[in-house]
Amino acid sequence: MSLEARAITVSRGGREVLMEVSLAVEAGAVTGVLGPNGAGKSSLLLALLGALADGLDAGEVTLEGRPLSAWSAGERAQRVAYVPQTTELTAPLSVRSVVAMGRQARTGWSPWSQLGADEVVDDAMARTDVTGLSERRFDELSGGEQRRVLLARALATEARVVLLDEPAASLDVGHALSLYGRLRELAADGYAVVVVLHDLDDALRFTDRALLLREGREVAMGPTPEVITPERIETVYGVRMRREAGLRFEEMKA
Repeated sequence: MSLEARAITVSRGGREVLMEVSLAVEAGAVTGVLGPNGAGKSSLLLALLGALADGLDAGEVTLEGRPLSAWSAGERAQRVAYVPQTTELTAPLSVRSVVAMGRQARTGWSPWSQLGADEVVDDAMARTDVTGLSERRFDELSGGEQRRVLLARALATEARVVLLDEPAASLDVGHALSLYGRLRELAADGYAVVVVLHDLDDALRFTDRALLLREGREVAMGPTPEVITPERIETVYGVRMRREAGLRFEEMKA
């Protein structure tokens, strides 16, 4: 499965949020998208998903070598899954029902098309460690539990490319580490994983490659340790980076 953005430019709300940004998504790897708030990270995921209301201003996104626009919405959903930063799902559905919603992308709701769906849902829940929550109400779960369920829903589509927008935001350390561990396991199984994240230490620990953005422009792309350097972090974030026991950052003095 190949997904690639080629020199894309995107405008939202009357201003350019991405300018000639390129990214090739690789199977078997976790790719981090890094940058300060407003750098264009979430817009990039939406462009890769084909979910921008106004499309691209320039460049193109290709899926398996074909322009993303050449695929129907259903075909894209079978190949590329998205885990949003937040969910508006408030209906009192069971966890299993929420995960099973992911099957709609693959099969629709025809009774004939649901053959084998239970096995796929079971596997997705097992991969994300939510099997024990199966009968719990989704809207009564903790934030960390909901994130795992949304990831399971994405896996239930059987898409081999998974895009995640800040999945560890507001999670405690234990839940964040568990989530990133799941993403590493998916990559080891041949999935292509793209994740927006803010913590640079987590990026170094859990991602193979990284794209660093600043004000909608690409600063660097490549193996994560080669992207996250003191010089670039000072330029992009305005802080000094020190490698000690993990990363340390300090405010720049005027």
